[in-house]
Amino acid sequence: MRFVLDEDQRDFAAALQSLLAGADTVRAARAWADGDHGPGLELWKRLADLGVLSLATEATPVEVAVAFEALGRHAVPGPWIESAAYLPVALGRTLEGVATVALPPHVPHALDADVADEVYVGSTPVTEVGEQLTSVDRTRRLFRVTGDGAGEPHPEAFDLAVLATAAELLGAGERVLADAVTYVKQRKQFGREIGSYQAVKHALADVRIALDFARPLVQGAALGEVDVSAAKVACGDAAYLASRTGLQVHGAIGYTQEFDLSLWLNRIRALVTAWGTPAFHRGRLLASLVGPDATEAG
Repeated sequence: MRFVLDEDQRDFAAALQSLLAGADTVRAARAWADGDHGPGLELWKRLADLGVLSLATEATPVEVAVAFEALGRHAVPGPWIESAAYLPVALGRTLEGVATVALPPHVPHALDADVADEVYVGSTPVTEVGEQLTSVDRTRRLFRVTGDGAGEPHPEAFDLAVLATAAELLGAGERVLADAVTYVKQRKQFGREIGSYQAVKHALADVRIALDFARPLVQGAALGEVDVSAAKVACGDAAYLASRTGLQVHGAIGYTQEFDLSLWLNRIRALVTAWGTPAFHRGRLLASLVGPDATEAG
């Protein structure tokens, strides 16, 4: 499998990177976590103007993967997976505002339901938005919601949301690795940069390898040649390894809420189980490989 972006896709990726690099996404994420949606909604509008909300209905999964890797790399807040991946396919239309969805058991609570213009349970509008719950990622503000919608998720929409989650994990993992490499070149201990120690080099190399193995699975899933569950598991494992290693090389400061690294560490922890746990996706992948008859026979 050879994966190469075409000219339009490269232009879109460059425009998205330029927008996000010039925006203060960390400030927007921190404000969002504190309940101040202003900076995040301003960024939301700029991304919507670039066409991110219409990718699921007007582009291909490749563009979706490109977009969500960038969103993960820059820790952009808001229910983007719900608004730009799942709901447009499930509802059959491009959304114009902020939307969110609960889809038990894989998405038991609605993300950012207090700020969303549209809130759903499955494909049915909710009847009530309830209490806010605590999340490991403060930028992911979860709410209990009540509605009549239930049943199985829309299969194509669910797979696109899983792909978007995998790509976001990949982007977050890449950002943590990049920041960790920068830090170990600056931090000195016993008169040497800590990046000069073999143990640190090997740990960071392991992360690089894990991310490099995960990326082709995202690309393959975007092309329909790889099961999205394989991409989700690989990206979750690679990003989690990046978060553990990044935290280790940064030492105690990595734990602090004031340090920007925490935004990505907590986002990764939350996304690893979002839109299906690793156990769910491993089981789903196994079933797709051996078939239900073989599973029952075993």
